[in-house]
Amino acid sequence: MTEYIWSKLNSHQLGRYAEYFVKMEFTLNGFDVYSTEVDDRGIDFVIRKEPGDYFDIQVKSVRDLNYIFMRKDKFQLRSNLLVAIVLFSEGELPHVYLIPSEEWKKPNELFVDRKYEGKKSPPEWGVNLSLKNLPILEKYNFEKQVMKLSLKI
Repeated sequence: MTEYIWSKLNSHQLGRYAEYFVKMEFTLNGFDVYSTEVDDRGIDFVIRKEPGDYFDIQVKSVRDLNYIFMRKDKFQLRSNLLVAIVLFSEGELPHVYLIPSEEWKKPNELFVDRKYEGKKSPPEWGVNLSLKNLPILEKYNFEKQVMKLSLKI
């Protein structure tokens, strides 16, 4: 039996595992998955179910509950851009959440807009992962969101 000891993986390995895991979850749900050769635009892969209907996917992996972000110059809000967050907790299967990028148009305690005007850091969209925010995140459970996507297409 697999123990799911994620601490055995370095951050690069964990990120790669998350990306493949999400690709396989989309495949199981009847989507075609197309990998990018170079990840220089903030897109890890593309999914589609019907010709002409596609979504760009950015995958973020995180151990436990931490802050994650996407640079605004690489993650521009639009209807066909989604972020898949893969949450790894020791001893458990990964938890996957699928969030439409346009959710950041209305920032809240979970989805944040960091402008960093006059600062060294570039502007970013962030996700405040915390115990308090987990109930909000549950709305974006992968299975629920994939069902919605399937109905749209």
